[in-house]
Amino acid sequence: MKKLLLTLAFSLFGILSFAQIEGKWKTIDDETKQAKSIVEIYKKGDQYYGKVSQLLIKPENPNCVSCKDDRKNKPILGLEIIRGLKKDGDEFTGGTITDPKTGKTYKCTITRSGDQLNVRGYVGLSLLGRTQTWQKVN
Repeated sequence: MKKLLLTLAFSLFGILSFAQIEGKWKTIDDETKQAKSIVEIYKKGDQYYGKVSQLLIKPENPNCVSCKDDRKNKPILGLEIIRGLKKDGDEFTGGTITDPKTGKTYKCTITRSGDQLNVRGYVGLSLLGRTQTWQKVN
């Protein structure tokens, strides 16, 4: 009986953690296929945010010179690039993601598939955007 309860508890934990996006994720450049950075996603209240916690490739400029909001000229390392996502079923949506290289901010939707995040940035309709796959960092 104890084994059954333990198995059930681990299964439930696995199901619950499957839909979570909190933690550290390795970003992959969709053009070069190289790892660029580690982004740490965390929860504040009922919303999710993400900041660059490690740079794996030295950027041309260490600051977000093209950003147009409160992040302008802030260091990319530690920069909050994901803001205001809310959990909606199996996806996280309603927030924004900023590309520190261009300074552009996009609407954002994130879904999890095992140890991968599908991070979609778009303008207007979700059809008008692109998806990056990020890898879980243990």
